Amino acid sequence: MEKVKFALIGCGRISDRHFDAVANIPDAEIIACCDVIESRAVEASKKHKVTKYYTDYKKMLDDESVDAVIICSPSGLHSEMGVEAANRNIHVITEKPMAINLIQADELIKACDHNNVNLFVVKQNRLNPSIQLLKKAIDKGRFGRIFSANATVRWARPQSYYDMAKWRGTWEFDGGAFLNQASHYFDLLYWLIGPVDSVMAMTATLNHQIEVEDMGSGLIRFRNGAIGTVEVTMNIFPRNLEGSITVMGENGTVKIGGIAVNKIDHWEFKDYDDDDRFVTDSSTAPSSVYGFGHTGFLTNVVNVLKGTAEPNTDGRNGRKSLEIILAMYESARIGEKVSLPLKSL
Repeated sequence: MEKVKFALIGCGRISDRHFDAVANIPDAEIIACCDVIESRAVEASKKHKVTKYYTDYKKMLDDESVDAVIICSPSGLHSEMGVEAANRNIHVITEKPMAINLIQADELIKACDHNNVNLFVVKQNRLNPSIQLLKKAIDKGRFGRIFSANATVRWARPQSYYDMAKWRGTWEFDGGAFLNQASHYFDLLYWLIGPVDSVMAMTATLNHQIEVEDMGSGLIRFRNGAIGTVEVTMNIFPRNLEGSITVMGENGTVKIGGIAVNKIDHWEFKDYDDDDRFVTDSSTAPSSVYGFGHTGFLTNVVNVLKGTAEPNTDGRNGRKSLEIILAMYESARIGEKVSLPLKSL
């Protein structure tokens, strides 16, 4: 395989991150893109020098010889499109969340397994230098016993954001603040702290004309005994304020802050470690909440497809955070604690 050839579905808000990331990877190229809005597909193909564009993704998958497809469509379509690609023996990369319910997620995983293709779920925030340093500290046991972990997402989404497309702010295609905007933060809590035993949550829609929640708070009981808290809102005035993860243990306290877990606000441990030298250098200054991780993520994808690496995040890994979020929604709906694993919701 000389170059890994990608196709991309959905030329909207997030697609530029993928176009730009692939352009920075010598062993990869996007040879075709698709959007149901033709003008958007045309604009993307011109801007990113993509040879072919389509308005029908199935036709693109049939006509183009590609190794993998990058799915940047509305969340409710991720599974359906991924299954179509897998059934054509095309590897699947899907933006978060991989589906909007567990039935869809399991259908996608099953299709990829059956066709012996890889399923990658985009989790680029795991690659932030600050998060990598925190993960390393946890793996080294520097915290001792971890008592608690907190995820805070305080962002601004004006009504105009939801009005950009009819699918935004709907249960069928989007999901709310938990499932859409905070998806990466639920993933980080699971990846850093471990499996979840149970959750409790409350959600509300206070500031937007949408079906889904624009804010919510929740409690997580991890299987290791630690307690997690989650606070998510899209109602911050007037701009994005914070996207943070805080971990507290018997021998250490760390807060990764910034607007998208991009800088270390607090780093303190009982004992010194040489990694402490890298705290200052680990901070970044992204221009948006997407951060800089897409290039690293897609580099791993390319290396996996070329047979030189193992996947950083696969479908089963992506399903974990989805299950936690859906448990939060179920708790908010019934007003009770919800235990994991869930039945297919």
